[in-house]
Amino acid sequence: MSSSPPSLPTAAAPLAPLPRRPLSALWTVRAPIGRRSFWLLALCGLTTPLLAWAALAAWGGLDPTFLPSPAAVLAKTWAWLTEGGLIDDMAISTYRVVAGFVLSAVIALPLGLFIGSFRAVQALLEPLTDFVRYMPAVAFIPLVMLWVGIDESAKIAIIFIGTFFQMVLMVAEDVRRVPAAQVEAAQTMGANRRELIEKVIFPSAKPALLDTLRVTMGWAWTYLVVAELVAANSGLGFAILRAQRFLQTDTIFAGIIVIGLIGLLTDQAFRWLHRRAFPWLYLKG
Repeated sequence: MSSSPPSLPTAAAPLAPLPRRPLSALWTVRAPIGRRSFWLLALCGLTTPLLAWAALAAWGGLDPTFLPSPAAVLAKTWAWLTEGGLIDDMAISTYRVVAGFVLSAVIALPLGLFIGSFRAVQALLEPLTDFVRYMPAVAFIPLVMLWVGIDESAKIAIIFIGTFFQMVLMVAEDVRRVPAAQVEAAQTMGANRRELIEKVIFPSAKPALLDTLRVTMGWAWTYLVVAELVAANSGLGFAILRAQRFLQTDTIFAGIIVIGLIGLLTDQAFRWLHRRAFPWLYLKG
């Protein structure tokens, strides 16, 4: 009975190379970082300019009229809050910004949805919108005063003009980013035009649309000072312009910082709403 020849030893399979670990997760492209690291970096980014400002003001080589210290600005802000009606100025400015922004959104969202969905509407309206959006909002002040007057409607109209045309084009671009495969699949299943817009295009574009609203809300705040050029006697922008006439630089800094803080809180509110509305976009892995 013959035995089978001994089998030759086979070469061991080469080991797969170990994945190279990045030197630091902070420098890995799109790698997540811990919440603690995020907030430490955010705190560093916010405080570094403040410390540099304090150091430059303490150096003594600059006139406080042109660059007041952070302590002087903080004292002015406190005096404005307790004696000068800062809360009232914040309230009226917030009302103007929100009113102009909401008016823009109510018109721009459906208009941008149609521009992004139908090529005929795009050909009809997008060139005009592109043309108008390059016109500075401040140039419309004389016309707004002539057409609307000098009351609250004029200030809201300036903020509307400054945000509306940009918002329309951004909404249209968000709609155009909806994958064509989704639209084609719905058409294959017999969806009509209304169903395509209501059940496919608009729901798919919602996360991007909310981000667009967040960005354009920031633009609305940047047009506040321009809007309050129109015969205003209250508001943060009016206070900044009045302080400029009297070289009250600390008030100018205080007004700018207050606007920035309100804008930051608004931005974070939009981000929180985005996370709540679309939690699946923030799932890890």
